[in-house]
Amino acid sequence: MNRVLRKGTQLALAVLFGCAAAQGATAAEYKLLVEPSYNVQRATEVYQPLVAYLSKATGHKITLVTSRNYHFFWRDVRQNAPVDFMFAEAHFTDFRAKRFQFEPIARTAENTTYTLLGSDQLTNTTLNGLIGKGIVTMPSPSMGFAMLLQFFPDPVRQPNMMSTAQSWQDGVEIVFAGEADAAIVPTWLQNQYPNLIPIATSTEFPGAAVSAAPTVPPEAKQAVKDALLKLHEDESAYEVLSELGVTQFIEASAADYDGDEKVLEGFFGYK
Repeated sequence: MNRVLRKGTQLALAVLFGCAAAQGATAAEYKLLVEPSYNVQRATEVYQPLVAYLSKATGHKITLVTSRNYHFFWRDVRQNAPVDFMFAEAHFTDFRAKRFQFEPIARTAENTTYTLLGSDQLTNTTLNGLIGKGIVTMPSPSMGFAMLLQFFPDPVRQPNMMSTAQSWQDGVEIVFAGEADAAIVPTWLQNQYPNLIPIATSTEFPGAAVSAAPTVPPEAKQAVKDALLKLHEDESAYEVLSELGVTQFIEASAADYDGDEKVLEGFFGYK
């Protein structure tokens, strides 16, 4: 009887360790590239909870990849620098989907718009009233910079575009410091600054998407997608959604972003 029990225990342990070994063998490391909407240090603080959540939920090691600024980010996107996943706005999502077969797998539920916020001295000001004034933005080809160009398509009738902000929040702080008259920011930030005057809001785009490179195995792609779609159900992940200004991720497809790469027309390197 004891021999039977011992053999049963040994068999159970063998199965248990075999499963663990198999799971460990299938675990892999995947790189997630994010837009440089923050400086590198702040980006690590903002996105590390997301990376930690995805690693735990998928059983894979997800590592964060950041760019020093939009110049380097756009260069890497154009050259298809090797990463496994990318979290980016609509124009970058469509660009990489069309040229390099990246597949959008999940996106923020909220659509994206950008709003011009002016100092309290600009009450009742229109877009024409901003010509010649200082408007701060993140550098090109960020979506905010692109939307600013859409507001002012005539090159001889434009504001002084100050692409010096290190984050969208930083742009607002520059206005508060009196160093600019207005800032363009994601519209979800507007409610955080009731002292500023909304002047104009951009065209609407689908929310930022997480896209997978064609080299990512289907199982890993599905695991990351499932984890993102369940993110809002995890109370410990609230900080992630709060930092991104969204309520949850929803399913996405390349069709959602079809044509959005045209926003990049006119920017250096676009072909």
